[in-house]
Amino acid sequence: MKQLLFYEQPVALNKERHRSFKIDNKGANYSFAQGTNSVIITGMEFVHVAKEYPIVFAKAGERTIPLAMLGLRNDENLYVDAAGQWDARYIPAFVRRYPFVLADSGDGNLAVCIDEKFPGFNSESGTPLFTDEGEQAPLLENAIRFLKEYQGQNQRTEIFVNRLLEMELLTELTARAELAGGVKFSMGGLLVVDEKKLMELPQEKALELFRSGELGWIYAHLLSLSNMNRLAELLSKLGVDAGRVN
Repeated sequence: MKQLLFYEQPVALNKERHRSFKIDNKGANYSFAQGTNSVIITGMEFVHVAKEYPIVFAKAGERTIPLAMLGLRNDENLYVDAAGQWDARYIPAFVRRYPFVLADSGDGNLAVCIDEKFPGFNSESGTPLFTDEGEQAPLLENAIRFLKEYQGQNQRTEIFVNRLLEMELLTELTARAELAGGVKFSMGGLLVVDEKKLMELPQEKALELFRSGELGWIYAHLLSLSNMNRLAELLSKLGVDAGRVN
């Protein structure tokens, strides 16, 4: 999982270089996410995500991260159609922040960056990033505010995941689904909370999860796993045969 997933040409935002940039808002298009089968989510999103997608955990280098599963095969998002429309009520914040992102500037600080390859950018029409005086326009101010809130929630989520690891609550899962026509599918490398271990936690540890609000996140995650069936249903509608499942 790459932090700059989607971003083909991320560059630091510069009011001189990008002063004429405008965003064409003639309808949201999520074609940039068509080849993504999972995205990072924050703990605050779990309740919303759980209504639409399976929530799992996975290793990403030295880190363990929570993911919303968007597909069962590599490079396939089952929620984005050929026209770039997202077919779900909730779209993860990781997706909604595009084409903006906070990225390491190389000196340990985070810089606001944009994807210059984003097709919605132009200099003729749309909502400007900067005012005529070179100040941040409302759209850009709102985008930066969103990025900062997202970064804070991301750090909060990292604390939550570290707590799960310390309590040894995560266990490996192989997701299995049966598609229409009897085609069977399995996906390994996933981690989920072991509910039996959760129930066996000492009282003080369980109380710690409860008071932090993280117990609710855990049960949202566990409930979300039933959405694996929805992924299988969506994949079946594509007419997938055994030879195409990977």
